Amino acid sequence: MGYLDAFATSAILKDTQRRVEFVVKQTDTKKRFPFIVVGLLVLLAMVAFSGSALGQAGQARAGARESRVPVGGPSLYAREAGSGQPLIVLHGGPDFDTGYLLPELDRLADGYRLLYYDQRGRGKSAQGVRPEDVTLASDVDDLDRVRAHFRLDATALLAHSWGILLALEYALSHPTRVSHLILMNPAPASAVQLGVLRASYLAQLGSDMDRQREITASAAYKEGDPATVAARYRIHFKFGLRRAADYEKLMARMSAGFHSQGKDGILKAWAIEERLYHDTWQAPGYDLLPRIHELRIPTLVIVGEQDFIPTQIASEIAQAVPNATLVRISNCGHFAYMECGTDVRSAIDQFFRRTGGPPGRSESSPTRRTR
Repeated sequence: MGYLDAFATSAILKDTQRRVEFVVKQTDTKKRFPFIVVGLLVLLAMVAFSGSALGQAGQARAGARESRVPVGGPSLYAREAGSGQPLIVLHGGPDFDTGYLLPELDRLADGYRLLYYDQRGRGKSAQGVRPEDVTLASDVDDLDRVRAHFRLDATALLAHSWGILLALEYALSHPTRVSHLILMNPAPASAVQLGVLRASYLAQLGSDMDRQREITASAAYKEGDPATVAARYRIHFKFGLRRAADYEKLMARMSAGFHSQGKDGILKAWAIEERLYHDTWQAPGYDLLPRIHELRIPTLVIVGEQDFIPTQIASEIAQAVPNATLVRISNCGHFAYMECGTDVRSAIDQFFRRTGGPPGRSESSPTRRTR
């Protein structure tokens, strides 16, 4: 449950209390007692309901363990939840942190050991980091340190959006250290695919693109003003989610994250993002597709059919990885773990049931699945 949901529950309780107090005050002394009893029962029922809702939403968060992963001078913030099959979670952005994935992704914690971390220079891993110290190579090395920190010989990677580039680069560098790949709502894996996304993105936004350009050209945005940055992302992700309620939930969460980061944190994350773009999409001829054809790692690609990133990008990635499984989820956008959590869970569970082989090897008789 997001902080806005909790705020709404609190407001309802306060409003109910005010209404009960008003009725009691308007009733003579002899008749007050029944109203007081009824009012208390209503309040208790509301508290029970809200407590149950909060409890269900926060169940997965309970028992989460935090730690720091040394990476030379600085350290990375890490968070562990659940037990079972280990999954190292790679957030997107690349200027984001793990905050936007929670609490929904934690629903997997009842069957999986979720190992989150904020990538170097972002979120709670920003302290003591200079943007010039972050490269694609350092991010790959950091991921290997996270794996070693949790004492895993080989691990499954669960990557979202931009995180799939890091997952694939790591798998190419350390194929024996990756047991499974789960690529959710993939970002482009080549400069050519980036061009496809740009054309689609401009067509979707239409005149809203002019407003976005105005915001990004403003002094407030360039200074990293959290409210202005949040306003820009309201436009950026306008077509990123299928349902308005999910969109507002994500926007509230991101806005809170930007305000928590502050201007300095935002500017540092942007500088790191530019360096990572330079190492990937902006690099001459950057193209992971022919390289990932070498992988022999069980791979699941999950995409929402209403993702603002064209679904052909996910399809091409799935086709490039030998024996990969592609799952398309209808009525679902770019944040499948939030919008279509039950379908995502089902796809992941089935994937692991089918691919129980040793690390680094594909299943012998794969099946490509489409939903």
